[in-house]
Amino acid sequence: MLSHSRLPLFPRFAVFWFILMSAFLAPAFSPQAGQLATFLEKVQPSELFEGADRFGAPVGEPPIAPVMRGEEVLGYAYLNSDVTSSVGYSGKPIQIVVGIDRQGVLRGLKLVAHKEPIVLIGIPEAKVVASLNAFIGRDMGKVAAGAERPPQADIVSGATVTVLVMGDSVVRSAVQLIRSGRLAGDGTAAAAATAEIRKLDTSKTGTADWQTLVGDGSVRSLRLTVGEVSDAFRQAGQPAAADHPETRKPEDRFIDLYVAPVSVPFIGRSILGDSGYERLASRLKPGQSAIVVAGDGTYSFKGSGYVRGGIFDRIELLQNGQGLRFRDRDHVRLPVLAAAGAPRLREIALFVIPEQFAFDVTSPFELQLLVQRNAGGRDKAVMPYNLGYTLPDSYVTIEKAPPAQVAPPAPTPQAAPAGEAAPLSPIASEQPLWVKMWQMNAVSITITAVALLVLTAIFFFQDWLVKRPVLFAWVRRGYLLFTLVWLGWYANAQLSVVNVFTFFNALISGFSWEFFLSAPLIFILWGAVAASLLFWGRGPFCGWLCPFGALQELTNTVAKWLKVPQITLPWGLHERLWPIKYMIFLGLFGLSLYSVALAEVYAEVEPFKTAIILKFVRDWPFVVFAVALLIAGLFIERFYCRYLCPLGAALAIPGRIRMFEWLKRWPECGSPCQRCAKECPVQSIHPEGQINVNECIYCMHCQELYHDDHRCPHMIQVRLKREKFMALSTPSSRGEAPGKTRVTHNGEPIAPASGAGANPN
Repeated sequence: MLSHSRLPLFPRFAVFWFILMSAFLAPAFSPQAGQLATFLEKVQPSELFEGADRFGAPVGEPPIAPVMRGEEVLGYAYLNSDVTSSVGYSGKPIQIVVGIDRQGVLRGLKLVAHKEPIVLIGIPEAKVVASLNAFIGRDMGKVAAGAERPPQADIVSGATVTVLVMGDSVVRSAVQLIRSGRLAGDGTAAAAATAEIRKLDTSKTGTADWQTLVGDGSVRSLRLTVGEVSDAFRQAGQPAAADHPETRKPEDRFIDLYVAPVSVPFIGRSILGDSGYERLASRLKPGQSAIVVAGDGTYSFKGSGYVRGGIFDRIELLQNGQGLRFRDRDHVRLPVLAAAGAPRLREIALFVIPEQFAFDVTSPFELQLLVQRNAGGRDKAVMPYNLGYTLPDSYVTIEKAPPAQVAPPAPTPQAAPAGEAAPLSPIASEQPLWVKMWQMNAVSITITAVALLVLTAIFFFQDWLVKRPVLFAWVRRGYLLFTLVWLGWYANAQLSVVNVFTFFNALISGFSWEFFLSAPLIFILWGAVAASLLFWGRGPFCGWLCPFGALQELTNTVAKWLKVPQITLPWGLHERLWPIKYMIFLGLFGLSLYSVALAEVYAEVEPFKTAIILKFVRDWPFVVFAVALLIAGLFIERFYCRYLCPLGAALAIPGRIRMFEWLKRWPECGSPCQRCAKECPVQSIHPEGQINVNECIYCMHCQELYHDDHRCPHMIQVRLKREKFMALSTPSSRGEAPGKTRVTHNGEPIAPASGAGANPN
């Protein structure tokens, strides 16, 4: 019963109005450049440099301002958003004034402006700023030279994207300024004078035993005891993790971890043997490298993540600010090490480094080990340990770089003419933040994609499922539980009306995919919602993918099981309460045109942040509001969804353009039969029988009734006629083989008719 529906006049007008307003308002929201002077008024010089008393005049483009103590220049101040992208999840830049000295050391940071919703109300701003203050005192000159990896801000739960954007913009902007040569005394000239070229020397032949390889640094090791790891957790403020050691004896070996680059011929032949090295060399492409990682002790560097998702999530290869997590396709398990005197180790892995990762075996690199421990209940604590490696000089040839090979300072970035793309910065070729976010969340992305495929299958095979009510009930409750626990509480993938304001604001102020892609699960869910609007309307999200909606339905299911009385509002009152959520949405949308930040504050009418993102760990007024809505939902199923949800209203408007009607109805529906209307969990079926798809959550209860020949009057009549026909007819008149058993619509057997005309055989 699929039918193509025409696009109504109102949605077509709304789309036209939306495009027209976007074009009209775009110039008013065009981004500004060089805003340092404006934001310096909000910063005291001493907040960036101790003892500083004034700022000099900003110079250059992007502007940097000298930070003075009397007549002495201590360093420079700049605005991160003037130098590099700092767009947060709100779609607006997170603006931080950074103090950096002439040697490239960060001396101070001041968050001066942002519109991040999770920080505006919810997570204290001081907590986010504290995670960023770990950058103060870090030498970004070494990062720019590739001698150190970029510092990482401590992740703040619930504000991951915001913190990562802040840290990424500070690092990128500092590196870009250092490489531009605009900071006097940054060591660029000295680095050029002493620049060296390290080349791998492949002429070294022969092999060495294990002790020699370890002694000369060809193999590097990290050795930890259980007690040392416990002490580290305790010093890091994780006493719960410290109290959950792997063994009872602190002196027990936690891990002995070894790493060596076996693509270096001498090291490879020593560790792999001649035949093993030849097999590896035939696999490697020119310039490609491979390493061996081996370990022994109570802790596994492999873990079990590579079994579930193909990713080794406990180790990461780090070089020049880039990180690589190995996958199972890069891995070969080795039974033993070929070097004479090598210990017998529990785990030995050969990893081939993918070509996409620009790895230089002659440059320093690190293998980071992530130690995971139970911190009580389901909580996990993580402690990183870095095993550094530098290829010994005996394996390389070192040459003085000729002047032509020393990279000159990058030119000062110039503002691009209007309508033209700005030139790429020296750091532009580095991996964008959103790519890192997708790599970090590869397992979660896979789980979400599979869940969406399962939901699609549920919809496409809905007729088969709803004919089996018991199975369908378990499928639906199981999916809602997954949505609440994993998608909501674990992955924090709760969509919000704030996302709608962010998207619209991005359209009229300079659209960029980068900040939308920085939250992979949110991006994927919005893509799925957009597609589902064309097929089914808002129902798939509201009824299946909204964690707070799932929480309401599951708690109401428990309430019904406990015999909590259910309230059914009179149809007239119920219908007049529907518009409330549309008025809330329109009010918030109009407010967002004036101030997105203010709209985000009033968007707290959504309890999503309190109940799902922050898990009720919040100031008591927000908790009371969310709990009150859930309590109301115990008596009126999905009370919030029905009458107050602005996101549901926002999705209902474009949902009217759906192309198909997949919910089937009989001519008797509504007149005289009212069963579906009375049993609809959210009262989205009119007394006349038609389904209001703007209010439907696609629970498919009406479709269960549609196929049930014991509850649906139409199907009851069909069943009675069939049974009467079966009773009055004979197998031969029905064209059946003698003795063949017939079954009813619900699979119940009917014995062959007896009496006159019946076949005794």
